[in-house]
Amino acid sequence: MHFRTFLRRAVIGLFVLSAAGWLAGTCNLATAAPAGGGDWPQFRGPTGEGVSDATGLPLHWSESQNVVWKTPLPGKGWSSPVVLAKQIWMTAARDDGHSLRAICVDSDTGKIVHDVEVFHIESPVHVNAKNSHASPTSVIEPGRVYVHFGTMGTACLATDTAKMLWTNQNLKLNHMEGPGSSPILYRNLLIVHCDGADVQYVVALNKMTGKTVWKTDRTGPPDARPDRRKSFCTPLVIQFKGHDQLISPAAGQIIAYAPATGDELWKVKYDGYSVVPRPVFGHGLIFFSTGFDVPQFWAIRPGDHGDLTSTNVAWKVTAQAPLNPSPVLVGDALYIVSDRGVATCLEAESGQQRWRHRLGGDYWASPIAADGRIYFFSESGASTVIEPGKEYKELAVNHLDDAIMSTPAIVGHALYIRTVTSLYRIENRSQGGLDTAAR
Repeated sequence: MHFRTFLRRAVIGLFVLSAAGWLAGTCNLATAAPAGGGDWPQFRGPTGEGVSDATGLPLHWSESQNVVWKTPLPGKGWSSPVVLAKQIWMTAARDDGHSLRAICVDSDTGKIVHDVEVFHIESPVHVNAKNSHASPTSVIEPGRVYVHFGTMGTACLATDTAKMLWTNQNLKLNHMEGPGSSPILYRNLLIVHCDGADVQYVVALNKMTGKTVWKTDRTGPPDARPDRRKSFCTPLVIQFKGHDQLISPAAGQIIAYAPATGDELWKVKYDGYSVVPRPVFGHGLIFFSTGFDVPQFWAIRPGDHGDLTSTNVAWKVTAQAPLNPSPVLVGDALYIVSDRGVATCLEAESGQQRWRHRLGGDYWASPIAADGRIYFFSESGASTVIEPGKEYKELAVNHLDDAIMSTPAIVGHALYIRTVTSLYRIENRSQGGLDTAAR
């Protein structure tokens, strides 16, 4: 081993061990198992894969049915709600991206209890017409919420007072289309993808201070064109042979890192960029989309070290793969929906198609699974509910008045759905209709 590598690992190892006392009893959100729908702490829920143990969820809803409350939200943001205890946190941008804010809503009443400016930006970055300045989803744990606005800044707030505990505006990159990658927690680290047109790296911050612990540059940019170097994916931590691996899709390659140190472990190469869907893991396979221009959906086996492109690709699907919505794995089947509304069910181990069905509409949000159902949310505000199985079985189609660009959260017996203007608590109501807490 090269001396510099040895020294780097030793220093980082000492840092991690020094936090061991604090870490005792702390949950690793990236690999935690669902627990009865008790909270939704990060993008796509407890495991980051869009699955909840919640039961008793509503099957039908509308503007006048099964709405506990509806709260108009200030500003614009596509970040998904994260929920812990009685708090729902989101981010938003006001004044065309000049004011970047953190918003907390009380889950019982729907009232906004915190709305604070985290960063004031003199010259907001350009965002794609379909994106926002506040698209990355936050991460929450007891007492602390971590908000991220890409190159514009990252911060940690106290959940009781919304007081700023630390800020970091050193993670610079050119998104070209605006921010998209969401941060994750791993032990005492907040890990962030920084895949721009100019620079591409993964960084881990000390979650208590916001200081950089490790930073790893992507190796070998796949293409000379800057617009084909960017990406917007959120990583996933898996266990392989008893060790944690950070699975990190990027432009032209999916890379595994040691999450405690940032050391690169292995990679698989593909033709694609601007990767958005978060991967899922099961049956010994990692499932992911390859991004623009024409997405494919791949299954690969994790490994130990090196370039595994020629040896570890299990199967590929080349039609109706998603550019934006993440997949969901239920039992032995994968469920995906393309951006143009074509849903597909695949056998996880073989990739064989079980069924394909056109839902209609366009899709940006990711599907979620709970209570023996899978929920799909379209940009038009329509939500299709199906029963998992070898044949397509539609249970309901529900409608809200505004577009859905954010992946909803599930907690308890409720769905929390963020549209472009409002946040809804959707739950079975004994008499239907809006109650007195609704706006």
